[in-house]
Amino acid sequence: MRVRTAVAGTAVLLLSAALAGPALAAGPAPGAHTATRAAVRAAVAAGVPGATATVRDAHGTWSTAAGVGDLRTGRPRSAHDRYRVASITKTFVATVLLQLAAEDRLSLDDPVDTWLPGLVRGHGHDGRRISLRRLLNHTSGIRDYLTDDGFRRDHFTKDGFFRHRYDTLAPRDLVAVAMRHAPAFAPGASWGYSNTNYVLAGLVIERVTGRPYATEVTRRIITPLRLTATSLPGTRTGVPRPSGRAYSTFGVPGGPAHDVTALNPSLAHAAGEMISDSADLTRFYGALLGGRLLPPRRLREMKATVPVKAAPGVRYGLGLTDTRLACGTHVWGHSGEIPGSVSEAAASADGRHTLAVNFDGDWAGDTTAVAEKEFCQPETRVSAGR
Repeated sequence: MRVRTAVAGTAVLLLSAALAGPALAAGPAPGAHTATRAAVRAAVAAGVPGATATVRDAHGTWSTAAGVGDLRTGRPRSAHDRYRVASITKTFVATVLLQLAAEDRLSLDDPVDTWLPGLVRGHGHDGRRISLRRLLNHTSGIRDYLTDDGFRRDHFTKDGFFRHRYDTLAPRDLVAVAMRHAPAFAPGASWGYSNTNYVLAGLVIERVTGRPYATEVTRRIITPLRLTATSLPGTRTGVPRPSGRAYSTFGVPGGPAHDVTALNPSLAHAAGEMISDSADLTRFYGALLGGRLLPPRRLREMKATVPVKAAPGVRYGLGLTDTRLACGTHVWGHSGEIPGSVSEAAASADGRHTLAVNFDGDWAGDTTAVAEKEFCQPETRVSAGR
């Protein structure tokens, strides 16, 4: 789920003391990470309440944090904090669908209607003409339910959020919101990010396996990789400890930071409900790109990308982005944005060098800038590896 509400700085008095404090480090911290630590601190200086990042590479695991995790108490941000990872959930969901394809339980070329008959219909949408592959790489043309004015008003404005933050939304109801609008384009004619695609992908997993998609993600990925901080909360509104708070200005430049930590993540479902921490995310992307979760053929399919017109340096695969950084280095991963939480995971093509970063405010800072600093140092440059 990508719902970045604003890019505007705000002064928070509590930040000055936290920014002056030392970064939390665990494991080896080679000099190559100095720029990464500085980028995390720079995000806090730009107005993010708190930031945290973890790196895994040949030297081991290294973490840093800056700023505060609770504006009320001044508690420092921790490298061990759990947070809502939003659209990073999509890589997990795509991985499960590719595993099912590897088991010959479905084909990525199956029409959506094969598994969800009649669900994608209305105003020009036709699930008989859209393949599962087009869901995963966002070339389906299916409208993003987040673009519906009423949905945004009810969930991503200040008044709407606090009125509806605990509502439970069924995935089929999210799809129905999208079906009220005409397609963005004909299937395969362009690229357009749509959270509806991944709500549908989660429903396909449930239809194929007979179990909730969250159960399949847990038993196929979370449990085998021992991702102890990772969970799919369903309708649970809190974030497990250790964790900080999450803040949003709801798109008001210079506006007050509202605590939006508690919310019912059913508004995101398989498009972005997951909670994790930076250490777990680096372990997951390392395992995925290192070939531990998919056979080689299926990993190649996942990394077969299409261009993203709005971002010339980005190409999108099956739940996985290929981003060309300013220095020419390519990294693979995904970003995620939900009220109060902005995250990014990036990795080398072979998964041996991974980064995960999170901001606990949604109005300032640039997670990609942290990846630039980590992967563009001479000591850490990686090849495209397509």
